[in-house]
Amino acid sequence: MDYPRLLYANNKGDIFDYPGLEMASRSGHIFFRPDVDDLIPLPEGSELFVIPDSVPIAWDPQYEDFVVFDTDISGGKALAVAAFMAPAYTQTGLAAYKRESKSPLPLFAYTSVGWWKGRFWVPAFRSDKDKRQDLKGFNQGKVRKKTIGRLKKYKKNRLIQHLGKCSLTYGCPAAKNFFLGRYEAPLPSSPVCNARCLGCLSYQPPNGPPATQDRITFTPSAKEIKEIALIHLSGVKDGIVSFGQGCEGEPILQKELLSSAVKMIRKECKSGTINLNTNASIPEAIEELSEQGLDSIRISMNSVEPEYYNAYYRPKGYSYNNVIDSWKRAKEAGLHVSLNLFIMPGLTDQLGHFELLCRLIETNGLDLIQLRNHNIDPDWYLNAIGFKQQQDAMGIRNMVKALKERFPFLRFGYFNPPVNISE
Repeated sequence: MDYPRLLYANNKGDIFDYPGLEMASRSGHIFFRPDVDDLIPLPEGSELFVIPDSVPIAWDPQYEDFVVFDTDISGGKALAVAAFMAPAYTQTGLAAYKRESKSPLPLFAYTSVGWWKGRFWVPAFRSDKDKRQDLKGFNQGKVRKKTIGRLKKYKKNRLIQHLGKCSLTYGCPAAKNFFLGRYEAPLPSSPVCNARCLGCLSYQPPNGPPATQDRITFTPSAKEIKEIALIHLSGVKDGIVSFGQGCEGEPILQKELLSSAVKMIRKECKSGTINLNTNASIPEAIEELSEQGLDSIRISMNSVEPEYYNAYYRPKGYSYNNVIDSWKRAKEAGLHVSLNLFIMPGLTDQLGHFELLCRLIETNGLDLIQLRNHNIDPDWYLNAIGFKQQQDAMGIRNMVKALKERFPFLRFGYFNPPVNISE
């Protein structure tokens, strides 16, 4: 067979391939067979996991059709398998499976995976050459030593203590990089939020999927934020510090705190990039932070279509139009503006979504699109936002290619880039 074979698992978590059936993928609700040219070996640092209460969907080359692989195996039914890819890789096809349970799956990105030529293969591409979160770049012994050393040195800084848990307990690459003294350092600052995102990583209601990490429980002081930022920016060439992390709410709600902290940082350090990851819900805050020395902003959106945006974010006290206004004001203020676009094959690459995204870029301007896999149960998510799939999608690769052709100046990546570059 000159194509990746179906993977399945037993109830013990053992994974097998099945000769005679080929891997399949999904785009929204539609199954498809990925082109060979769209497949890459599973990146180092990725993980395979079993999808509970599910059976795999495969392509049967004999009958040239998709089939449900509900074969009985030792211990019960065969279970579907998915890949959770390493950072800097963007999925182009979802795992193909049939699931009876309506309870939402854990907050991972569910990429299809197959077995071929002695390796695992996934439909994906590397979207950022930056190696800041590559697994081979982290020596866990060194991470632990550096983290513990800095925790002991800064016992009174609650934010550094919080990041120590992120580094040692949750394995957060951004927190690890802070303690290793390189790349981008996180500045979580807000325990509250003004959105109720379906896929929130740090807070979920009882009937939601389990949150992957604990949300920060305190509001740090400007002095605590400044201390972390100065440690990092003064010691890292072209370093970055970023408000807005997975372990917090919405940082722009702490606009006075952020403004004060940015002003204090810039008073003592002109180098490095101060970045804000945000839902961009308060336009006037963007201008104020820019005046104090903010360099860049990353606006997160699951979709630029208002219907799907509102259904996912469920905003409290702000609107979709506020987000678009913030985007416009940020560019007018001279900030580097990134769109953190949550990738969901079948939705993100719908032609209507693509055309609206193009109009917004033409109207507001944009520097970078970060292609982030959406960590969420695809079925639960698409049903919850009322997704209507009326046509085949463009394909994620084709969408990116079309954007590059239409906007030659627009960059694509996965991480926040340094924009305040040292001479």
